[in-house]
Amino acid sequence: MDGPILIFGATGGVGSSLARRLAAAGRAVHLSARDPARLDALATELGCEATRGDVTRPGDIERVVAAAVRDGRLAGLAYAVGSIDLGPIKRLQAEQFAAAFALNVTAPALAVQAALAALSEGEGSVVLYSSVAASRGFRNHAVTGAVKAAVEGLARSLAAELAPKIRVNAIAPTLTRTPLAAALTQNRLLSEGIARAHPLGRIGEPQDLAGVGAMLLGADGRFITGAVIPVDGGRGGVAG
Repeated sequence: MDGPILIFGATGGVGSSLARRLAAAGRAVHLSARDPARLDALATELGCEATRGDVTRPGDIERVVAAAVRDGRLAGLAYAVGSIDLGPIKRLQAEQFAAAFALNVTAPALAVQAALAALSEGEGSVVLYSSVAASRGFRNHAVTGAVKAAVEGLARSLAAELAPKIRVNAIAPTLTRTPLAAALTQNRLLSEGIARAHPLGRIGEPQDLAGVGAMLLGADGRFITGAVIPVDGGRGGVAG
């Protein structure tokens, strides 16, 4: 693996934790996110390069990838952009499904497409993010469960298509304490109730995901592709 690792969504809870873990290990990292102030602050903190971009804006994905590539190579790509869309099916609109699919599935597919040559040249690794809701049925999760299941299908399909040069895997977390999930995690009673549904007795922290992401993007994950790795405190596979 040769070249930098590009992180989309680098200023979010998951992306920033992964960026810090990789930088601490001496990996070259290129950051991308929408908010210029937060992006510049993180890039300054880590001493790495950054390119502002919005994955929903036409042309931004290709521009960010072009800025991140060094000597024709990328060592990895992590797509840490996502959404949490909750609500009963009777209230959901078609536009909610379309927007969630575009952000969670289409955009990472286009990111891999744009980075294909550089990832192949660098024998790189791709990390996508699913959710425990893709494999467990939860109330009011029709949008999130559907699009995250699609992320897992995308990861497996790309792993088959792009081997042996490029590895593609997904991480499936449970509820994690990030700004995106603040509406859930900052409600003490709700958060404690959800924590009790996990055999390990708590919800996730960004650092829980960062270690697995760094492994998949590094040499320790060199024989792993097409996997969906649960980082969910046992909620997806163990009776609580």
